[in-house]
Amino acid sequence: MLVAAAVCPCPPLIVPEVAVGAAHEMDAARAACADALGVLAASRPDLLVVVGPAEQSGRGSFPQGTRGSFRGFGVDVEVRLGPAEADVSERELPPSLAVGAWLLERTGWADAPIEGLGVGESLAPERCVEAGREIGARAGRVALLVMGDASACRTVKAPGYLDERAAPFDAEVARALGAADVAAVQALDAELAHELKASGRAPWQVLAGAAEGADLSGALLYEDAPYGVGYMVATWS
Repeated sequence: MLVAAAVCPCPPLIVPEVAVGAAHEMDAARAACADALGVLAASRPDLLVVVGPAEQSGRGSFPQGTRGSFRGFGVDVEVRLGPAEADVSERELPPSLAVGAWLLERTGWADAPIEGLGVGESLAPERCVEAGREIGARAGRVALLVMGDASACRTVKAPGYLDERAAPFDAEVARALGAADVAAVQALDAELAHELKASGRAPWQVLAGAAEGADLSGALLYEDAPYGVGYMVATWS
C-alpha cells in the first residue's frame, strides 16, 4: 500500500552544474524537494519507486543501480538510482529519472530498495492509473517519488509560448496535488496536458492510481513558473 509520495519537478536546471549562473533561481525548488524527500524517508517504506516521464509510448522499468547522466546537457555529472546491483541495466535513466536520482543522492537516501519507472507522456490515463495500482500492491509500505512538470506555456518566453489555458490548468493541478485529491488527478485531461506540454500528467496519474484507498493527506510545498514552466512540489502522506 502507498504510504507516502513526493511530487517534484524534473527540469535538469535543478542540478546546479546544469544551471550554472542561474542556479540560484532554483534554490527554493531544491529546498522544497529536500523537504518532500524527508517525508518519504520518514515513512520507512519497504520499496521506493521513482516515476517520471519518458520518451517511449508505454512503460519502462529501470532496476536499482541504473546509471544516468547530464552529459546531454553539457555537464559531466553522473548519477545512479540507488546502490549498484550485480546485473544493472545497460540503458541509461531518462532525464526525469536522472533528476530524481540526483535528488536522492543529494539527500543521502539509502533506506529501501529503489527502482525507476518511465512512463510515456502519451500513456492513456486509465493505463497510468492501472500502473499505479500495480505499484501500490507490490509491498506493504510503498513510497513514490513522482517527477514531472506542469505546463510549459505560462509566458511568451516559455518553451511552448503563452497559452491562456496554462495558468488555470496549473492552478487545478496545484490544488489537486496539494489536497491529495485522487479523483481530480485521475480526471486531468490528457489532451490538454499534451497541448500545454505538461510532462507530469502521466506520472501524476500513476500516483493517483497507487493512492486509491490509501486515504493520504496532501501538502503543497512549492509552486512557481520561473521559466514560464510550472514547477510544483507536494507531499502525500
